[in-house]
Amino acid sequence: MRAARCLIRHEIRLLVSLALWAGRRLHGVGDGRAFGYARGQGAVMAGFGFVCLVETFTMSVLLRDRPTAHRVVLVLDLYTLLFLGGLYAAMAVRPHVLYGDELRVRYAGHVDLRIPLERIAAVRRERVHTHGRADGELNLAVGSQTSLTLELTEPVAHFTLLGGRRDLTLVRLHADDADSLVQALTQALEQELTRERNAPPGAPDRPR
Repeated sequence: MRAARCLIRHEIRLLVSLALWAGRRLHGVGDGRAFGYARGQGAVMAGFGFVCLVETFTMSVLLRDRPTAHRVVLVLDLYTLLFLGGLYAAMAVRPHVLYGDELRVRYAGHVDLRIPLERIAAVRRERVHTHGRADGELNLAVGSQTSLTLELTEPVAHFTLLGGRRDLTLVRLHADDADSLVQALTQALEQELTRERNAPPGAPDRPR
């Protein structure tokens, strides 16, 4: 049941993303600074959509004498097209966001990870094309590559699409303008360090 609820929420997020995309609005940016990662993916999704359209036409011809099977396949094909559109829309309207005290790392409708700046030990511009699946690592590749690597001082909890939990100490992600994100994140980390140094002795730690 938990997995089913997670999948339903994911589908709802895709539909909401379609509406936001149609209205040219971004999700969850607020007073933060957005960094997109979907550049170039429109052509890829359009290619997949074209293949689905060809398949839909082909199956309608092959199944024209079997109306029940034709209707079932048609519904599945239309859902696939809707899913592809929603996936691209979610990538477009749900960018990474840098706030004053945290970095929000996202991928379409199924990854939404908030990393407090105080837990980022290092950020580097790093293009990686081959990704394994090691414990404590999250790789959010776009076009089979990531362009930034974040090393964390403490684990950050990440919940998968089906609700499972993973504790992360290293995150690799992609941004269309990776240099700008690295620069902005480096400046934010320096400001965070300055605030900590200037904090009066005995001041309580900020809530996480």
